[in-house]
Amino acid sequence: MPTADASEPPPFVRLAGDPLRWQLMRELAQSDRRVRELVDAVGQPQNLVSYHLGKLRAAELVTARRSNFDGRDTYYHLDLQRCADAFAEAGTALHPSLVTPRTERKPAKPRVLFLCTGNSGRSPMAAALLRHRTGAETASAGSRPKPLHPDAVRAMADYGITLTHEPTHLDSVRQRRFHWVISLCDRVREVSQTFPGRPRMIHWSIPDPAREADGYPAFRRVAAELDTRIDFLVKTIPGEVNKP
Repeated sequence: MPTADASEPPPFVRLAGDPLRWQLMRELAQSDRRVRELVDAVGQPQNLVSYHLGKLRAAELVTARRSNFDGRDTYYHLDLQRCADAFAEAGTALHPSLVTPRTERKPAKPRVLFLCTGNSGRSPMAAALLRHRTGAETASAGSRPKPLHPDAVRAMADYGITLTHEPTHLDSVRQRRFHWVISLCDRVREVSQTFPGRPRMIHWSIPDPAREADGYPAFRRVAAELDTRIDFLVKTIPGEVNKP
């Protein structure tokens, strides 16, 4: 984002200060969403929502990806790391003492289920990354499970993780209780998902690396994106899991 004059609020403050844009950012901070879902969530016309999404995209706070289930749909994603950096910049602009090092809290051990269609790459990688970082109870499954992809194993080895996983069908975990159920591909999101205990349902729209032409580098990119998203998920774990 461009640097502001010292006499003016930083660009992020001016951008997020609009009530509708703030609503959109809050929605996207929870889950990737389509325009029609954002329209329903904020109760505003689609053209107005699209206009403000355009502003957020121009500031590189929001990105868009075509759905791999229905190419007519687009999923919007809030870049939380850019938001964190912009918040820090705004705090420093007001007073340097407002930006303090983050304190690490020992997270509770949540139960998290990751879903993708094939259960061969994205979901076992995500489950392994979260388990490696927190010791959480994680699981992964798919609507059309296939054997673990060798490039997923290779990508996880770069994180010091030995990835092993048996393909698991979504139906086999439907009766288990989870704090979070996170879908990683647009196709599996469209499959009816009902789980006991009312877990938080989150969607991360991440392309299937097995469909990319460059092979292993695509798995590396997906691993990096999962690692970033999981980093922010980990920071919400203590408050969410310990709610009465």
